[in-house]
Amino acid sequence: MRDLVEIGMGRTARRTYELDDIDIVPSRRTRSSKEVSTAWQLDAYRFDIPLLAHPTDALVSPAFAVALGKAGGLGVINGEGLWGRHEDVEAEIAKLVELAETNPDPSAAVAHLQKLHAAPLRPELLAAAVGEVRDAGVTTAVRVSPQNARALTPDLVKAGIDLLVVQGTIISAEHVAHSEGEPLNLKTFISELDVPVVAGGVSDHRTALHLMRTGAAGVIVGYGSTAGATTTSSALGIGIPMATAIADAAAARRDYLDETGGRYVHVIADGDIETAGDLAKAIACGADAAVLGAPLAVSAEAPGRGWYWPSVAAHPSMPRGSVLQVEVDDERPGLDRVLGGPSDDPYGSLNLVGGLRRAMAKSGYSDLKEFQKVGLSVRA
Repeated sequence: MRDLVEIGMGRTARRTYELDDIDIVPSRRTRSSKEVSTAWQLDAYRFDIPLLAHPTDALVSPAFAVALGKAGGLGVINGEGLWGRHEDVEAEIAKLVELAETNPDPSAAVAHLQKLHAAPLRPELLAAAVGEVRDAGVTTAVRVSPQNARALTPDLVKAGIDLLVVQGTIISAEHVAHSEGEPLNLKTFISELDVPVVAGGVSDHRTALHLMRTGAAGVIVGYGSTAGATTTSSALGIGIPMATAIADAAAARRDYLDETGGRYVHVIADGDIETAGDLAKAIACGADAAVLGAPLAVSAEAPGRGWYWPSVAAHPSMPRGSVLQVEVDDERPGLDRVLGGPSDDPYGSLNLVGGLRRAMAKSGYSDLKEFQKVGLSVRA
């Protein structure tokens, strides 16, 4: 039963919960963290850790995608980002970082980022980036927006991607690309592809179920609200309470499983996950995996050099993010340490997967599916 509150005469709203509002309640048994598995499988692709990288140029270069892939996760290249627009992306990012460091006005870096994204997309550059990841032997994934999915996907499939991510701030099963154009029908679009599709983000049960019925292999819950993103505040006023949204999508997954007689669609949380504890609570609410941005951008392998911006920060007319420094140390931790420790941070920003494993072990669960059944409490 939904908890509705009156916010004014004749106007009610649903009471919802963020990840910070809930806590995991351990069961009566514990186990060693060495006996815990964090593996999961998306379509035909198995991953050792339930982590995807946010598709921003600040984080996912081809080299980073390879490093995360070898660590057991999935790096998602931004198919509309700089790797398909400029030949020397690292040099362009270096100029952007220098501007962010020297100019106190945050809009200057955003304006420069928009200028970089104004360069035309060059399919051969994007194909080369995809090929670098594919040739390394790890799963290759690329993100496209709903508006450009139909135009960009054929070249990406030809380049050899394994997974396609169709991601927007808010997505529906039918997206109108232009006021006078033909809408993108995801069900038809997905049925005609030979590669599995992950789609999102969504915020409620109905939209999640609608996307599952399109044939998507995974549904993203949330829109990447994290360091640098402004969607929840001044830009659009849109917010997604992640604990509630994940639980709603997990309920849609269960309903769709019953509806289809056994087809399982993965729920992938994307938003407000900054620490190992946040990751554990997202899984506990029902997520199969999570998308991380800033927490991974502190690593030495991230091309942003200690700076981070979400992919929506480069929108040409309505940027919804800023360029922020996430790591100030000259020697940034390696990705292996960010994921698996050792950590000297008592707040859970390092050893993300190790923290998840320990939370599962202390709660008595041996794998992710079991951990989705752990007890939860809401803070008063």
